[in-house]
This record gives sequence, C-alpha cells and structure tokens, in this order.
Amino acid sequence: MSHLLPLSRVAKLVGQPRHTLQEMIRSGALATFDGMVEFGELQRAFPGVRWDDDAEFRRVTEIKDKAFARRVRERALPDKDVLVARLNELGDDYAAAKALLLHYGNVMIWLDEKIDEIEENASAETHHALHTLRAFLLRNLAETPPDAVLAQAVIAQERIRKLMSAHVTIQPSGHEFFVDGNDTLLEAALRNGVSLSYGCSNGNCGDCKARVVSGEVKKVHAHDYVLKQAEKDAGVILLCAYAPVNDVVIEANVAEARDIPLQQITAKVKSVEVFNPQMAALHILAPRSQRLRYLGGQSIRVGVGGVSGRYAIASCPCDDRHIEVQVPRRPGDAFAEALFSKLKANDTVEMEGPFGEFVLDEDSPRPVIFLAFGAGFAPVKSLIQHAMSLELAESMDLHWLADDAGHYQDNLCRAWADALDNFNYVPHPQGDDPDRVLDAIVLDYPDLHRFDVYAAGSVAQLEQARAKFVRHGLPEARWFGGSTDSD
Repeated sequence: MSHLLPLSRVAKLVGQPRHTLQEMIRSGALATFDGMVEFGELQRAFPGVRWDDDAEFRRVTEIKDKAFARRVRERALPDKDVLVARLNELGDDYAAAKALLLHYGNVMIWLDEKIDEIEENASAETHHALHTLRAFLLRNLAETPPDAVLAQAVIAQERIRKLMSAHVTIQPSGHEFFVDGNDTLLEAALRNGVSLSYGCSNGNCGDCKARVVSGEVKKVHAHDYVLKQAEKDAGVILLCAYAPVNDVVIEANVAEARDIPLQQITAKVKSVEVFNPQMAALHILAPRSQRLRYLGGQSIRVGVGGVSGRYAIASCPCDDRHIEVQVPRRPGDAFAEALFSKLKANDTVEMEGPFGEFVLDEDSPRPVIFLAFGAGFAPVKSLIQHAMSLELAESMDLHWLADDAGHYQDNLCRAWADALDNFNYVPHPQGDDPDRVLDAIVLDYPDLHRFDVYAAGSVAQLEQARAKFVRHGLPEARWFGGSTDSD
C-alpha cells in the first residue's frame, strides 16, 4: 500500500523550497506519480535529512517571515471541531493500518500451517526447501528493517503536520497553500498571496462562494448569507466560514487585476518610517471588516486633510490588513510634505484603489529578473514578496539602480538573498551611467529568452531598458513594465 504525499507537503517535510523539488523532478533525481511523491522515493532521494529535526526549515521560515514583514502569528491550534475531525480521521487511519497488520499476522500463521501440512508427505528435497523458506521468513520477521526508524520518523512528522494543517489546491488555477491553525480557507489563501474573490469576508455577501471538489470541510463561523439547497447539494460553501478537515481541492475564482473592484476605505496610520530626507514609507492598517483587495505591483491613492497622492503599494497581498506605500519627496507633492512633516500613528487616512495592471503572470514558472529604477523599488518589492509567498519563480534576480534616495532598504534585500537560495540581489549605485549598467546587466544573461522581466521606473527609463532587453533576446511578451510617473 503506497504512501503518497503532495509536493507541497514534501517541501515542508524536507525543508526545501518547491522550486528545488521541481528542479529535481525535471532532472530525474526525484520521481513522482500523478504529481505525488511516494514514501519510499522520498526516503531514497533525501537519505541525509534529519526527520526529527526541522530546525533549518524553521530558521529559513522565520527569516522569510521577517523579510516579508508579515505579522507574527501565534501557532494556534485548529478550531476544536476541526481538530476533533482530524483526530478521528487519524484514528481511522491507525485502525485501518492495525487491521491490515492483524491480517498479515494471520496470513503468516496460515502460511506456517500450510508448510507443516505440505511437509508431512514431502520428499527430502522438498522438506529441505520448506525448512529453508521457514527459516528465511522467521529471520526476516524477527529483524528490524534498516530504514524502520527513519520510516517511523517520517510518518510521525507527516501525521503531525496533517493534524496541524491541511493542504489546499485551487482549481482551475492550480494554486496550492496550507491552512494552519484556526484560519478559514479564505484567510489562509490571502495569507499565502492567493487572491481569491471575496467581498465582506464575514459571511454576509456570498462573494466568496466556492465548490468543494474533494476532501472534507467544516463550518467554523456562522454566516448570514443563505446558500440555495442546490448549491449545498453541489458542495458549495463560503470560504470565509469554513476550514478544511483534511487535504481538499476547491473550485474557485482567483482574481486578476481587472477583476478587483475599486475600493474606498478609511483606515488608520500604523506608523511613518522615514528612510532618509528623500524617501519615507507610510504603514496603514485597514479595518478588520474592510480589508483592501489588491495584487502585488498595484498602486493606491492616499489622502489626508484635503491633499492626496497616488503611490505604489510596497507590501505583499499576503500581509493581511497591513498596507505599505513608499512616498518619494518630490517638489509640489503636498501629500508627501504632510507625510514627512505631520502625519503620525493613529491619524485617519483615506485610501482608494487599487490601480494598474503591473502584476505577476502567475501562470509562468520561468526565472525572473526584477529591475527597479529608484523609487520603482516599491512596486518591485511588492511583486517580489508576492512571488515569494506563491513560490512561483524558479529563481529571482533583483537589480536596483539607485537615485537620490539611494538603496534605502538595502538590508531587507540582503536578508532576502541570505534567506532564499533562489534569490540574487545586485545594487547599482547612483552615479553609474544607466546605459552602461543596462548593457552589463543584459550581457549577464545570454539566455534571456528563458526569463520574464519586471521593471519599474519612469517611462523613459522603461523604454531604454525594454529596447536593450528585447535586442538581446527577451521576447516582447515577457517584458512587464510599470511606470512610476503617474504614482
């Protein structure tokens, strides 16, 4: 009886990112069956992993969480009803395995009796063969298999992870994520950067309706929206009110940039972070009942006291209610002056958005080059964090060409590079000739046809860069440019 594991759960068990496992699959170093990894293959491919110690995985996860600026979540247990259902399922698995072992034990008793029966009238040659067979069976049954301890550790850890979290696959997009603690399906999806369609997020509107294709879910929050009986019979649920009991497949819509409606939200200033006299970040906390829906790379208009400005969002959609915009200090920008001089924590601001379609191509598994000109780092930062949360790209390279504000979040970029083995950061100082810098960058990628390129800067900077990249082999369709001129 094969023990099959989804690739996302294997990544958790062995402490390796999905892109590493996918590369192993492509190279033939790891075999899969319908996208699943067989237990024996897992042991063969990772013989040196200490299954009882996931300290390295936790270390990288902690660094990633810090680098993403995600809120720190307590490691809460699942909802009590969900936990009971998962324990019951685990008990059923144990009972099935125990019954199978008892059956195997009975088979061995029957086999022993059958050997005795045959031996009664057997020839000397047959008697010797049966004696050899019996000795072989007894010896092997008495011996502990060399990988038994390893197998026990792997299965124990995998069972605990299934008890504490559930794996979710979204159809038809193919997105995958885990639901940890007492999160609902919607909360977990948003926390992992998957932009599922939703409205109120508290069970009133019905916009987060989805169909359960396989697996079991449990209602953990009451909702006022009334589902029709036909919808219930078809397995339709509200994602904001249900949590998975086991691994589930859900049929739901993942929003694209043009699908997200324009929103107007009154929010509070969480903090103002001044990097230097030329650049500051405004950290905003959206209300629990009215979170901002957006995708990495988009922008919003922020206003206070009659002045406003449109700026790129620098945070990840996975950051829950926290929204960061980075504001350059430019002549004539009244909102920027208000931010640098008088805005403070708990002040009220008005948000409108999101705007723009400078977003990730979530269907692309290709390696990515991110190119940020000055303040263009803000939308690029959002895209990078979104790509990290979705584990999309095979590799990510960030080239940041500084302006007067410098590399104002250089430490953050270096933290990404330290924490992630598929991330490379190359800062380019202010004063370097942009034309020569771009020439040097494209020459570093002789296989540009394999890449996607996301660039943010002025219209002139983007056109200069686009021309060089396309001339050196980048397909036009794989160039994504986001202008900061209107922000």
